[in-house]
Amino acid sequence: MSIKLFKQAYYNVPVILRLLLFIILLMVIAGTAIHYIEPDEFPTIFEGIWWAFVTAATVGYGDYVPHSLPGRALALLLILTGGGLIAFYISRFSAVAITHEHNLEKGRVAFKGGGHLVFVGWNERTRQLIDITLDKDPDTQVVLIDRTLNSLAYQHYPVHFIHGDATEDYTLIQANIKHAKCVIITADTTEKERQADNFTILTTVAVRGNNEEIPIIAEILSGIQVENAIRAGATTTLKTNDFMSALLYHEMSREKAAMPFEDTLNLLKSQQFRHIKIDPEIVGKTFREASHAFLMDDRLLVGVLRDKEWQLNPGHDYLLKENDILICLLAR
Repeated sequence: MSIKLFKQAYYNVPVILRLLLFIILLMVIAGTAIHYIEPDEFPTIFEGIWWAFVTAATVGYGDYVPHSLPGRALALLLILTGGGLIAFYISRFSAVAITHEHNLEKGRVAFKGGGHLVFVGWNERTRQLIDITLDKDPDTQVVLIDRTLNSLAYQHYPVHFIHGDATEDYTLIQANIKHAKCVIITADTTEKERQADNFTILTTVAVRGNNEEIPIIAEILSGIQVENAIRAGATTTLKTNDFMSALLYHEMSREKAAMPFEDTLNLLKSQQFRHIKIDPEIVGKTFREASHAFLMDDRLLVGVLRDKEWQLNPGHDYLLKENDILICLLAR
């Protein structure tokens, strides 16, 4: 190996490891030297190395003591140099740990894990969604990408924060997007609807360019941008304005005995919607008959998707047809 290659490899090693290797090398040299200076007191090289570490660390067990002038001179030199090096190594190690913690809080540390969820955009919806996710599965790894948040301490919120623009490849690489499980892009409600949707669509394009298979859930504020989001690569688009408008109308026109908002919220938290292709055995049966069969299997049949039209809570004599998609609820 040439000197140039050796220097290149040496400087590629982190400073903390280079310092540790230098200290070990110095202790080996000092331990070997004391073994040859006083072989009677230090019969093996290992005992000399042990003495070198104990002396440099200023522990001073006293189990091995040099008696000759050269041996004591070596001990003085080791105390002055080795002790300072070990103290510097400890302080350097502490500084590296503190710097890493600071960079982690500032979103400058790349995520190295896999099978994680990536959330784009920090807002109240994201915070609640992360809370629900971690409450259901505390082992879930979550990466948050945001360009407006300056810092996010892990001890305050158990997510890996990446500060940056999610439309840029560098930021997505920092989030290890190639090995992520799913990406959820929330709309920035502080921007105008069109600008927020444009950012969501650009982010979708960037994510899809880095991972062709990953599911992408995109929140769209304007209905006319839904098709653009799908063309960009979104697996699912959520039209939150439509949802909230329908929910507000339902709340506004509700009966006194009903609580539509709370009912819907608890339904979505505790139940999971599932679309199931109809079994040939129940084709031609009524909705009531199919509902009974589903209840026996701890599933609640709530409607039918036929020709891209939702038939929710149809009549009990509603006949099921081939190619119907059954909509049911399962407990999470």
